[in-house]
Amino acid sequence: MAELSNQLMAFTVLAYLAAMVCYAAEYAFGKRSRIGKAAVRPAKQLVGAGAAVPPDAPVTPDAPVTKAKASRGELAGRIAVGLTVLGFALHLGSTVTRGLAAERMPWGNMYEYIITSALVGAGVFVTILLRKPALRHLGLFASLALVVLLGAASLIAYTPVGPLVPALNSYWFIVHVSTIIVSSGIFLFGAIPAVMFLIKDGYDAGRRSFPYTLGKRVGDAGALERLTFRLHAFAFPLFTFGALIAGPLWAEASWGRYWGWDPKEVWAFISWVVYAAYLHARATPSVKRTVATWIALLGFVTMLMNLFGVNLFFEGLHSYADAGD
Repeated sequence: MAELSNQLMAFTVLAYLAAMVCYAAEYAFGKRSRIGKAAVRPAKQLVGAGAAVPPDAPVTPDAPVTKAKASRGELAGRIAVGLTVLGFALHLGSTVTRGLAAERMPWGNMYEYIITSALVGAGVFVTILLRKPALRHLGLFASLALVVLLGAASLIAYTPVGPLVPALNSYWFIVHVSTIIVSSGIFLFGAIPAVMFLIKDGYDAGRRSFPYTLGKRVGDAGALERLTFRLHAFAFPLFTFGALIAGPLWAEASWGRYWGWDPKEVWAFISWVVYAAYLHARATPSVKRTVATWIALLGFVTMLMNLFGVNLFFEGLHSYADAGD
């Protein structure tokens, strides 16, 4: 089962990578792309300013090419969605077989925590794809994030299947860690529309330097901002329960105190404060939506610090063998 899990994870990364390539192809040839828009311009707009256009020249000589490119872009997008669903199914299979091999829930170390959190993020994206196909343009960035995250987990955090350390052998292991994983996975995907909102908003404001030029290829900025808020508003109560209620209760049961300023506890509290500040700023009319979104991204940076930085560079009660929760 452990070997099967590893093989399924390899195919998972390949599926997400192939999906990313197809999403990129849709960007290049789809209706929303710069190429797609340029291809539908009349011939007189495409000819240089100093060139003469014959009076009898057809207005749209590139129409067959336009339709071909648009159809290829649409096909690439549909294939990308299929590959994303396939990757999610493989991802789920890898996580489940990992748990079966270990005979426990599959989040007992840093590697398992990352792949499970990424699974939640992928599940959120697949759900959005099925409910709101118009947000498919986020797929390029979602698949890129999944490839990078799973690649990092396999390269720097992989841990062979093994039993839980005694400190984790508790029913709180399921209650505390599961809520943190779900909320972290939602925060993971919530950062993607947040970044794209800032890019699109900057493009609409007239900025033409990179990465704002990517804004021409994405949808409505308001829809991206609203999606960002809804994801964070849903994940925040779960994170609050997992980090500030279930976590301290487990700490008191295991170590005889509710709070001990362990590095993991400190950074979890920092993340909570930043995300609370985002929701407060988002609900305050005088605060610009761009400012609030930057706060949300700062919260995501603190989450990455808590996941990678604390586990790899700090020692504490939450450091279990090669990785902790």
